[in-house]
Amino acid sequence: MAIKKSKIAIGFIVAGIMTLIFGIISVSMGPAVMRDQIIKNTVIDPQNELSYTMWKDLPVPFFMSVYFFDVLNPQEILKGEKPMVEERGPYVYRKQCRKENITFHPNGTVSYKEYRRYFFERSMSVGNESDVVTIPNMLVLGAAVMLENMPYALRLLISATFKGFKEGPFLTKTVGELMWGYDSKLVEFLNKYVPGMLPSTGKFGLFVEFNNSNTGLFTVHTGKDDIKNVHKVDSWNGLRELTYWRTPQCNMINGTAGQLWPPFMTKESTLRFYSPDACRSLELVYKQSGSMKGIPSYRFVAPKTMFANGTDYAPNEGFCPCRQSGLLNVSACHHNSPTFISQPHFINGDPALQDFVLGLHPNEDKHDLFIDIHPLTGVPLNVSIRLQLNLYMKRVPGFTETGKISEVVMPMLWFAESGYIDGPVLTTFHTNLVILPAVMEYMQYIFIALGLVTIVVASLVHYKVKKKDCKNDTVPSRSTSTSTEEQTPLLQDNTNQKTHR
Repeated sequence: MAIKKSKIAIGFIVAGIMTLIFGIISVSMGPAVMRDQIIKNTVIDPQNELSYTMWKDLPVPFFMSVYFFDVLNPQEILKGEKPMVEERGPYVYRKQCRKENITFHPNGTVSYKEYRRYFFERSMSVGNESDVVTIPNMLVLGAAVMLENMPYALRLLISATFKGFKEGPFLTKTVGELMWGYDSKLVEFLNKYVPGMLPSTGKFGLFVEFNNSNTGLFTVHTGKDDIKNVHKVDSWNGLRELTYWRTPQCNMINGTAGQLWPPFMTKESTLRFYSPDACRSLELVYKQSGSMKGIPSYRFVAPKTMFANGTDYAPNEGFCPCRQSGLLNVSACHHNSPTFISQPHFINGDPALQDFVLGLHPNEDKHDLFIDIHPLTGVPLNVSIRLQLNLYMKRVPGFTETGKISEVVMPMLWFAESGYIDGPVLTTFHTNLVILPAVMEYMQYIFIALGLVTIVVASLVHYKVKKKDCKNDTVPSRSTSTSTEEQTPLLQDNTNQKTHR
């Protein structure tokens, strides 16, 4: 019986050692296994059902919220007074994106065109698309700046043309017309006699190029050759560099297409992406760590230097001609129209920009852009890209429409494209990338603890069994000796009796 218990104890010791070894191997190999799984699931591959679907068609709601700067004193502006504006919004549009013409190439890249459509969401907006606002007339004030170096007589002629088509320096239109276009006889005239001057051949609107359009032909790396390159842009419209800017560095197409990023990010990583709408690559920097519904995240924000001018930040010299810091001159890629991109309410810009316009209220929480990334996978959890469209306007001799307008960068609207993971996608994401890895990690240490406990307990049992066996072996030897000693006198007595006889 004792031998059987001893064997069982030895068996438990062996089992404990095996469990301990398995736990130690799991601890050392677990991260590598997890890394391999992440790599496998982040490569752009139709066989990766979850990640491929997320890449091909955004599975979460994405919205564009538009805020107009309604001009309150247009007549006073023409007399040289400061513009006074009032923010109107948001007017919210649900954004629908889908990738088409997806073509995989032998060199580990994939090409596609992403189409986008916008649908008005009345329940999320402050009003209807029929609401009326007043903004500067880009056709008139923009053209005046563009043509200020033309002969004076020609400027007078163009100014007369504006009057003939009843086009003034300011527009009072509905939100829907300003967004998606309105009929204009001046637009028809320019498209007929000056083809190519305007971005569209139909209606004129601030976002007319956005709706039912694509962002160009992107070719990105699939990550099969090197996961560090997954989602990074190889070319855009066949170009590996742009031609808009003055230096090779500024013309570089860096980073991804702005939807997903390579996995295994650190706090030293930066988020680089190419924006066709901004006509350049942008770069966000790490700000802080956080979590979204239990999923760890890194927040990346715009650095103060993103739209700084060349004087304040030398690498941006290639984006000039510049004005104050906080403005990006995008005229080179927008038909030479004097338009500038900035952050909303000129946040992070030169304070003078805010002084030139009354009614601006910059707020970092409301107006700073950010992207919250799950660092292990490079998947955005929460996104809000906020940018402002501005028009540079001033008095131009020959154009009576400009009156005595003071030189100013006039805000027209700002918009936020935002979205976050929620619903079934969030649940699947949380299960696969948070719960399962945590369970695996805990199980590793449970195996180690279980192995150690089993070894200790089994060793104690084995020790007690052995000790008991030793005692049992000792007791019989003592009784045998005693019986021998007891028998010796009897033998002696018998011997004596025989002798006596």
